[in-house]
Amino acid sequence: MAKVNIKPIGDRVLVEHIEEKEQVRGGIIIPDSAKEKPQEAKVIALGTGKKGDDGKVAPFEVKVGDRVLISKYGGTEVKLDEKKYTLVREDDILGVIG
Repeated sequence: MAKVNIKPIGDRVLVEHIEEKEQVRGGIIIPDSAKEKPQEAKVIALGTGKKGDDGKVAPFEVKVGDRVLISKYGGTEVKLDEKKYTLVREDDILGVIG
C-alpha cells in the first residue's frame, strides 16, 4: 500500500472507494456520471480521535485496512495522485465488512 500524504484530524477517517466491476447488460453501457457512488471502501488512515466532554479521546471502532460501508452522501472527496479518496466522520461509517 502506497503512503498517502493526508492525515485526518479528529474523528475523521480517510477511505478509498472499492469500485465494483462494470457489468454490461443488453449492450447498454452506463456512463460514469450516471453511476451511483460506491458505498464499500477501504480504510486508509485514521484521525486523532474524538474528544469527549471529559477531555478523553475515544478509540476508533475501525482500523487501517478494514473494509467498511459508508453512507452514500457522506464525506468530502479528495483527489491525490490521480486517486480519489473520501474523508468521512466515523459516524458516517455504517459497518465493517468481514
